Amino acid sequence: MAHEKNWESIGPPPLGLFAAEQARALGELASFRARRRLRRRAPRGDGHPVLVLPGFLAGDYSTRPLRGFLRELCYDARGWKQGPNLGPNADRMKLMLERVRQLHARHGRKLSLVGWSLGGIYARELARAVPQQVRCVITMGSPFADISATHATRLLAIRPGGRPVHENEAIRNMLALPIPVPSTSIYSRTDGIVHWQSCLQEETESAENVEVDCSHTGMGFHAEVFAIVADRLALPEGQWRPYRKRAAASAAAPGRPAASQAG
Repeated sequence: MAHEKNWESIGPPPLGLFAAEQARALGELASFRARRRLRRRAPRGDGHPVLVLPGFLAGDYSTRPLRGFLRELCYDARGWKQGPNLGPNADRMKLMLERVRQLHARHGRKLSLVGWSLGGIYARELARAVPQQVRCVITMGSPFADISATHATRLLAIRPGGRPVHENEAIRNMLALPIPVPSTSIYSRTDGIVHWQSCLQEETESAENVEVDCSHTGMGFHAEVFAIVADRLALPEGQWRPYRKRAAASAAAPGRPAASQAG
């Protein structure tokens, strides 16, 4: 099990992938014009609330394309309303929990949580805290299985117990634990910010890993990512099933050898 292992970091992605991030993201942004065609093919939603959480140093502006797409599909997609994501702290978690409770009370329905990078880690922890209010969690390039396997980790200012997050074994163990709601982790082997193996969860009847081919920065406006999110959100509540085009990534899931595929 991931939370029982003696931690040996996967490490961040190769510098070559990191260097290519900006150019790849610009190309993916240019292809975002295909959203109209994607919208016509995507399944319509049932109107339930969806809270979209941004990545580190980003804010609601970064998730606007995804939220706009989801609203076109009839979801009540909302931002987190906390400005730039400057990293975890007790006050921020309290405000996110209040946001979840407000949306749940307003709609009288469970909400889905979609998180990009660090936002996905928040989404998982929110679901762990209030599973009775959460329908499902979708993460996009989120290194919950090993928070140290990213080029962004050392920028995090929070230092519980005087130690950086990525050096705190108790926190790393907690983040790697399974969550009590259906979850989909979207990852890319060519992610230049987060190592793809750090995004993998143990696959079960309600947890899956889905591979895409895009940059980390481009996940917030990538057509394939949008299609996967739309497919997952359209599942009727209580009737979760694996993604129909699930990547053959199960062999690399935690607890299974993947050395030959490591970046």
